Amino acid sequence: MGLRGQLARFVAVGAVSALVDFGFYHLLLQVGAVPPLAKGISFVLGTTTAYLLNRRFTFTASGGGTGRFAGFVLLYGTTFALNVGVNSLALAFLPAMPLRTSTAWVLAQGVATVVNFVMLRTVVFRT
Repeated sequence: MGLRGQLARFVAVGAVSALVDFGFYHLLLQVGAVPPLAKGISFVLGTTTAYLLNRRFTFTASGGGTGRFAGFVLLYGTTFALNVGVNSLALAFLPAMPLRTSTAWVLAQGVATVVNFVMLRTVVFRT
């Protein structure tokens, strides 16, 4: 599958995974979790969904191996820090407005999505 096909599948998988992340983020905020904790947990749930679906449908990787797992851990550790950090910075600097937490989530997700696609394609799954 070429770059275009991978990108289309990556976007579709990303939409599903983003719904998981977004839903749990807001659910956790509603039950009283502080934003960094809510974002951290929702990111892990959304990212796990994305990894499993991308592995199966986007990059059609079989097997795994220690190298792929190490790449996954490094990539998602980095994007976790970026995602939670950007979300926290956005909440600190965005003015009081409707949809402030959703806007912060979108900004954080955007940064993580770009980093994830590039690194999954070039490092983790090497297609």
